[in-house]
Amino acid sequence: MTRFSSFAVVDWSSGNDTGARPRKDAIWAGAVLGGRELDPVYLRNRDTAIAWLCQLISSELDHGRRLMIGFDFPFGYPEGFATALTGAADPLEVWEFYARNLDDTPRGNTRFDLAGALNAQLPGTGPFWFNGLKRDVAHLPRKKHDRTPDHGQAERRRAECRARGSFTCWQMGGAGSVGGQVMTGMARLARLRQVFPGKIAVWPFEPLTRHVALVEVWPSLLRDVVAAEGDAIK
Repeated sequence: MTRFSSFAVVDWSSGNDTGARPRKDAIWAGAVLGGRELDPVYLRNRDTAIAWLCQLISSELDHGRRLMIGFDFPFGYPEGFATALTGAADPLEVWEFYARNLDDTPRGNTRFDLAGALNAQLPGTGPFWFNGLKRDVAHLPRKKHDRTPDHGQAERRRAECRARGSFTCWQMGGAGSVGGQVMTGMARLARLRQVFPGKIAVWPFEPLTRHVALVEVWPSLLRDVVAAEGDAIK
């Protein structure tokens, strides 16, 4: 295999369609393809984002270039959750589970209901928390302190213990949270892999020996650099 020559980064969102006018708290993408930098791309919903990714991957494969794509949500949960949920330690089995069980449209998704259903399968109360809906969701606490310590899951991954200011996978909403991005992102990327069988590897769970690599990134590691750029959309 040759070295990667094209790179893209996708700022993901679990929210609803954000409209035609570019705005923050939406899905954005940036790319450098074969040394050519593209303008930032505004993607108003996850359907649009996946369509853009499919076109990007197809084009790079046609050009014979290896492509690395970064997404700003966790690719796995703390150790032990995959086994508790699917019976297998493979994090990609969780991706497939979400692809089968999460209903996701541009106007809404079932991430809060699914989080409550997963809590119900585990001991105690938790680990998922936060409900962004007006109605109550069975087994999904609205507040972190409403969980009980006997749910059996670790709070953080080792990566999050090292990353100052990162949020856990269990918080399903609120400023800076990533729980919703995890569910919607894993489900969508599982289906994306099915579109390109044998072409996409997910690091670090698979070796980087395929034409396209999906990797986890956290742009806030560069928060000071970004802040120095001014008031533009991050």
